[in-house]
Amino acid sequence: MLLSGAPAFAGCSDMLPTAAEANGPRRLIEARDLIELRDIGMPDPSYFFLPSPLAVSPDGKSIAVLLSRGDIAGNGYCRALVVLSTASGGAPPRIVDRGGEMITATDVKRGLFVNTGFPDLVVPAWSPDGRWIAYLKRIDGITQLWRARADGSAAEAVTRSAVDVERWSWAPNGRDLLYASRPGVADARRALDREAATGYLYDGRVRPNPSPRPQLREADVPQAVFLVDPETGLDRPASAEEGSALPPDPPGGSQPQAVAVSGDRRAWTEREAPGPLSPSRIWVTDRSGRKQPCPATACRDGIVNLWWQADGSLLFLRREGWAKGRMALYRWRPGSRAARRFLSSPTWLTGCSYREARLYCVSEDAVTPRQVVAIDLPSGRRSLLFDPNPGFARLRLGKVERLTWQSEPGMPAWGDLVLPPDAVPGQKLPLVIVQYHSDGFLRGGTGDAHPIFLLAAHGFAVLSFERPAVESAAYPGLKTIDAIIAAMTRDWGERRSVLSSLLAGIDRTIAMGVADPRRIGITGLSDGASTVNYALINADRFAAASISTCCEDPRTVMTYGGTAWADWNRAVRHYPLATEDGTAFWKPMALSLNADRIDTPILMQLADSEYLLALEAFTALREKNKPVEMYVSPGEFHTRTQPLHRLAEYSRDIDWLGFWLQGREDPDPAKRAQYARWRALRDMRSPAPATPAVPH
Repeated sequence: MLLSGAPAFAGCSDMLPTAAEANGPRRLIEARDLIELRDIGMPDPSYFFLPSPLAVSPDGKSIAVLLSRGDIAGNGYCRALVVLSTASGGAPPRIVDRGGEMITATDVKRGLFVNTGFPDLVVPAWSPDGRWIAYLKRIDGITQLWRARADGSAAEAVTRSAVDVERWSWAPNGRDLLYASRPGVADARRALDREAATGYLYDGRVRPNPSPRPQLREADVPQAVFLVDPETGLDRPASAEEGSALPPDPPGGSQPQAVAVSGDRRAWTEREAPGPLSPSRIWVTDRSGRKQPCPATACRDGIVNLWWQADGSLLFLRREGWAKGRMALYRWRPGSRAARRFLSSPTWLTGCSYREARLYCVSEDAVTPRQVVAIDLPSGRRSLLFDPNPGFARLRLGKVERLTWQSEPGMPAWGDLVLPPDAVPGQKLPLVIVQYHSDGFLRGGTGDAHPIFLLAAHGFAVLSFERPAVESAAYPGLKTIDAIIAAMTRDWGERRSVLSSLLAGIDRTIAMGVADPRRIGITGLSDGASTVNYALINADRFAAASISTCCEDPRTVMTYGGTAWADWNRAVRHYPLATEDGTAFWKPMALSLNADRIDTPILMQLADSEYLLALEAFTALREKNKPVEMYVSPGEFHTRTQPLHRLAEYSRDIDWLGFWLQGREDPDPAKRAQYARWRALRDMRSPAPATPAVPH
């Protein structure tokens, strides 16, 4: 039923929308609408400090952008490099290349490379003469540097590297290309193959949860920079001077910085005090090299990006308002004590590029997937350049309302309440919590794991919960990330604070007469799943739960994450050793130690690279005859990469929450065994006869 009535895509031939899509019939949203959404950039709009996915041409007349769309039929992704006009009502978008596999992001954790499964950002760039567009493309498991003619007449691989190309740029001569890769990866993999013949040494390289095969260490395979001739494909190691032109890795981590440089003028954000939680402020240097701060209140904290304008003023984008839930554009002229705001909106603006008094941005709001817009300055007038999903406006999504509240001890918080399209005023509905960011388009929460509008279409009210930011006032004087993590873990104080905020939001929906307090479900992935664990133990409020990662339990965290993670947990979080009696420490957090008193039905839908972390909790719940069920998706990571797995997990979310919160069963014959298991779980939990389930 999640797919019924949805039009089938013809392979990957539909990467540009048609006029017919915008005129389709009004209907409820279906799973395919979310999974096969045409997308721009990274799915999570909270990553502000990454480069823009929009590449503006040298003449300012065109934008190159990579479109991506899940393909259920092929269980993969369709990809296309598209060129747009920067003029409103200009030439229609055109595809200049298509194909390639999804490129997923790889993080370095405790010195080891970890594939997160999260889509990586692919940023195209024009050649200085405007004839070519270069970009990364992955084929047969290797990411290469490609270029396409701007007129769409040809596309070709530039590199033939044996390992992934990670960073790149046009060389200063405007003809060649610079790229960085890790040539040592191939040798390191062969060395692991040789080690396999005698057995792997179990040391800090091993993360046993995904595999007993040791992971590669960043220190063992450093990046090298090469210069390649795109006409011949011949490359050579770049000189130090040539390599210095290659931009560094995108900023990130605990202290991201916004920077703008124009000639001899420079603007940047800088922390006001030592420590990663200290507020930041805008600073500038003028042509004489003098450094001065912006004294305006708007120049302090929440700064996302900066741009110099031709008249010497500074334009900046800022998060502000209640718990930084809005975005605003300001202009400040160095020397002035005030900054002028000329745009303020709950619409999320990310990946903005500035060119000739216009900002080109990716725009999204709660009910509108990503679009490309132009913002004229100084008026702030916004115009739509490209809507990849015009048919989405025809879907009946239901009412969305931004709710604000305060948690103990008075921290501002917010969430978005989504009601079913056919909700009746005054009717108390089962409520489902989705976590833990709610900015931009409401997909499926962080990791796109629990589909908000699909849940609403099946009769649930949904509270999309924005996790309150970690504030310096809660941890004053701490100057390192490790010190902050230790303070957050102490007595589970940060978990207690987040739960306090979540419960305040739930109480708000109950007071509105929307939510039935006896039928509240909770979902989560990653930090959101940790919130679920803590909530099920410390609040008797939830009638069902669905989690996409699991769990933190006494022996699990010091065993199945490997020795490097165990050492870090001990040194930074001060977790008890596996051989110590950590019952008192773990009692507020570990499902396994509370299995005898947890009655909430729990659905675990996990990646095969992470499921071992759940076995201690799952086993304890199962031995206590508690309603728990686990599914493991093969070939997956922290977030799901396969559309078929996403479809299956969406479907089970709807079914599981419908069964426990609505007393409902899908009549699909293929699901009879599923519901028979769940009825057995219910009957095992409740000796008294249960109310028969009501079919759809």
